Amino acid sequence: MKHLLIILVLFLGSLSGEEMVIGKKSISPGIEFIFEAAPKDTIFPNSLYLPENETDIHIEMLASWKEDNLALAPSGSFVAYLEVEAIIKNVNGTTNKVNLTPHLNLIDNLHYAQNIKLPGSIDDTYDVTFKILPPRKEVLGIHFDWNEKFGDLIKETSFTFLNLNFKKIALKTRR
Repeated sequence: MKHLLIILVLFLGSLSGEEMVIGKKSISPGIEFIFEAAPKDTIFPNSLYLPENETDIHIEMLASWKEDNLALAPSGSFVAYLEVEAIIKNVNGTTNKVNLTPHLNLIDNLHYAQNIKLPGSIDDTYDVTFKILPPRKEVLGIHFDWNEKFGDLIKETSFTFLNLNFKKIALKTRR
């Protein structure tokens, strides 16, 4: 039984991929964002995403309703239809800007992410800004009651995280 428990712990640990938490932030009406860097991965359909062998890291944003959210949405459920952009700036000024699109995996379930090539060496230090916009008007219909109480799903917001080093996560693999 002890050996089975050890194997289970090792298996579940390998599923996590040891993601690097960049930061956590919350906004009204009760949405929590978790920003992460994860080991590179193969994303399908292959034609739409940077190939794993050309990727340094997989950058992610998890968006979920907090337990005490004002909208009374199910706690922990995915906040859909957001427009998310990550701007990765190298200490020497080189920048890479990517749109994070909805992704699905077994660890995070639905999240926003993208495979990226860092704009410099994996040894360098980076500042990352996540810009989060509400859904486009033609993508999400908002009912009268929501509009009266909150207006848009969210207001445009951004969060910047400074002096990040992605070397450890860039050297990790998922398989």
